[in-house]
Amino acid sequence: MSQRLLIKVTVIWITVVAFATGSASQASAQTFGIELHNTMMPASGGMAGASLARPQDLQSAIYGNPATLTQFKGTQFSVAAGWAEPTINIDQQAALPLVGVTPYAAKSDTPGSAIPNIGVTQDVSALGLPITLGMGLMTNAGLGSEYRGVPESGGTSSQYLALDVVSGLGVELTERLSVGATVAVGSSYLDGPFVDLAAMTSAYGLRGTFGVTYQADHCTTLGAYWQTRKSLEFENAVLLPVGPATARDLDFDHPENFGLGLANQSLMNGRLLLAMDVLFKRYSDADFFSAIYDDQWVYQFGAQYALNQRVRLRAGYAYNENPMRQDATFTSIGGVPLPDGVPALRYIQGQFAAISQHRITGGIGVRDVLPGIDFDLYAGGMFENTDRFATTFASVEGYWLGAAVTWRFGRGADHCLHIPDSWD
Repeated sequence: MSQRLLIKVTVIWITVVAFATGSASQASAQTFGIELHNTMMPASGGMAGASLARPQDLQSAIYGNPATLTQFKGTQFSVAAGWAEPTINIDQQAALPLVGVTPYAAKSDTPGSAIPNIGVTQDVSALGLPITLGMGLMTNAGLGSEYRGVPESGGTSSQYLALDVVSGLGVELTERLSVGATVAVGSSYLDGPFVDLAAMTSAYGLRGTFGVTYQADHCTTLGAYWQTRKSLEFENAVLLPVGPATARDLDFDHPENFGLGLANQSLMNGRLLLAMDVLFKRYSDADFFSAIYDDQWVYQFGAQYALNQRVRLRAGYAYNENPMRQDATFTSIGGVPLPDGVPALRYIQGQFAAISQHRITGGIGVRDVLPGIDFDLYAGGMFENTDRFATTFASVEGYWLGAAVTWRFGRGADHCLHIPDSWD
């Protein structure tokens, strides 16, 4: 009976992930700038994304600090699917004549988004190597708003989605020190933000992540990572309404990221895990976003309490600086000149308004729902915030939730399967 139930659960989750991959859209409800940073992972999702020192799910290790991969032994496979529902409003109080925008106020028609994250890790210490391999399909980033149903908007729509295939490893150099690296190959899809002048185009980019962890004592772990910039070029993305009718390429970068993490499990007889991450996002050196965002600091705080040997309760809080530039005076963005100059740039800021600063999360994890199978559930909310960009006003709030199933197989160095001399 257990095997039949396992097969049913597997089929259901493969179906869910296939649907989510096909329907994923912008995830603007809980991004920092445009990127998610483990806020939609099985366990970290309930801890506000805090995961750089001691992640509690394998997806967070693969997509966060790769040095933490060494904390996952045996063979583990996890499938997670989440849903993010943003509420975005814009109030445009001045006309942009060259792109056909007149004053209007409206709520974005952007629907909620399905967000998949799939990962697998394999400990190879059975071969005498202190290495854990990891690979995953991850939702990296998303942001967007859509007002095409409002005639005064001139067809305004801005949608962005990034999916990454990530692979890498963690190496245990000593009992206390581990290092790791991953490479992400990403496909991104962009529609906008030049009102009705752009078509949906795709691009791909590479990104590397390098990390380290150090076990300061039995209860305290330190972690740090560096993530390179991911550069994208969306070819023939924009057809300008003035001058020769020539399609223009758009340069678009994900920022360089730096992170520090701390985790401690000394309280309540080891039942309480406290984690904190500090991230720095260098938007000032990222094409496209350097025109509308400042560099950004992000602070993530998470807690996990072991109610018993099987049940984990989680909570988290995150605060981030509002990255929106208030001194934006550029007349081009991503290498594309703006038909209406600075007012058009401020209008684009309203479409990419990552302005919410406070969010809370909660979650629960249950080990061995079936033998070797864990279940995680998380949810979060982002408080409303409003910002002004010259004559453009924007407000954003949202919520998200998700669940995951993880299969654990005991094939680490101490759980090697016996291989017979013959298969007769």
